[in-house]
Amino acid sequence: MKIAVLGPGGVGGFLAAALDRVGVPLIVVAREQTAETIARDGLRVTSGLLGDWTARPRTTARLGEPVDTLIVATKAVGLAEAVERVTPAADPQLVVPLLNGLDHLPWLRRRFGERVAAGTIRIEADRPQPGVVVHTSPFLAVGLAHDDPQRRPALVRLAETLQRADVPATVGESEAAVLWSKLVRLNAIACTTSAWDRPIGEIREDPETRAALEGCVREACAVATAEGAAIPVERVMVELDAVHATLGSSMQRDIAAGRPPELDAIPGAVMRAGARHRIDCPTIARLYELVAARAGAPRAA
Repeated sequence: MKIAVLGPGGVGGFLAAALDRVGVPLIVVAREQTAETIARDGLRVTSGLLGDWTARPRTTARLGEPVDTLIVATKAVGLAEAVERVTPAADPQLVVPLLNGLDHLPWLRRRFGERVAAGTIRIEADRPQPGVVVHTSPFLAVGLAHDDPQRRPALVRLAETLQRADVPATVGESEAAVLWSKLVRLNAIACTTSAWDRPIGEIREDPETRAALEGCVREACAVATAEGAAIPVERVMVELDAVHATLGSSMQRDIAAGRPPELDAIPGAVMRAGARHRIDCPTIARLYELVAARAGAPRAA
């Protein structure tokens, strides 16, 4: 399987380095300066789970050769620009976006058709500078799904390839189940840690912020159920109570670094889905506004 990774940030850089380490044919697609940096210095990874190593994958600023699978690992705000780096000659037979949220899936299907599968990754990773990835927690899991059964063999093949690279990967029964199982949890962590700029341990211990955490989970689970993914509130809360106390969120790190937070892609996606089913999400809406005020970002539409 020949794989292209579009966007070598924390997620894409980690996966590219892990795949390259076990000899998977790989191309990293990035902006010109980032591609040059990786070609010169490699991808340097520090991981408490897999160790430290430097990968040296092929890099390009424009993908112009055929690949079997295209992994899209940009953030939502940079998706449109990044996809322009993929030419029709690349002709990927499978496209797997690992973005946060929901709305990128129909957008990518307008570009690539039904070759686009649903994908998620649970990882706490950051890119402090181009070509450097820090994997800061033991979380690592990829979920894949497509509602067309004929696409399942390609997803199984990709999952097996990721597993060879020590990246746990599974193929789920439905797109909704895979996407919402992450979004319910991510939304609660991102909104609360970013609204108060505190790690999850402090959020859990304070009665007021814990109530907001649970409110986020309950509201998102209600929307997920309406979308066809029944996710028990209690199970999510058990997971959140079990994560290490110092856990933060990429949204929290984005705000600290002066980058635009993924408000529209994460809580915005939940609220839009809720509106489709006439489900109110008052806790999520309140935290959206708190985060927007902290970050100087636009308020919810």
